Amino acid sequence: MEQNELQELRSRVRLLEERLQGLRTSRRILMNLVAAQEREKRGLIQRLEAENGRLQRQSARYAKAVLERNIRIVRLEETLRQAHDHSAEA
Repeated sequence: MEQNELQELRSRVRLLEERLQGLRTSRRILMNLVAAQEREKRGLIQRLEAENGRLQRQSARYAKAVLERNIRIVRLEETLRQAHDHSAEA
């Protein structure tokens, strides 16, 4: 093997090693970005689940209040009906 060929091969190996190092660095950067996105996604999911729970509790309180008000209305209507019936009898 000639000295010139050997020099070319060494140069080629050096170039490939530099590219490999660049690829390794790029891979680390991409993995860090993926990990950051996963953390952000988990945080968002937790916030949305908490908001969903809060909204469900709020909705249950509202439904209970509406039900209690409807019960009160029905009772008042019944009281009025009974009062009307008593006054009609007299």
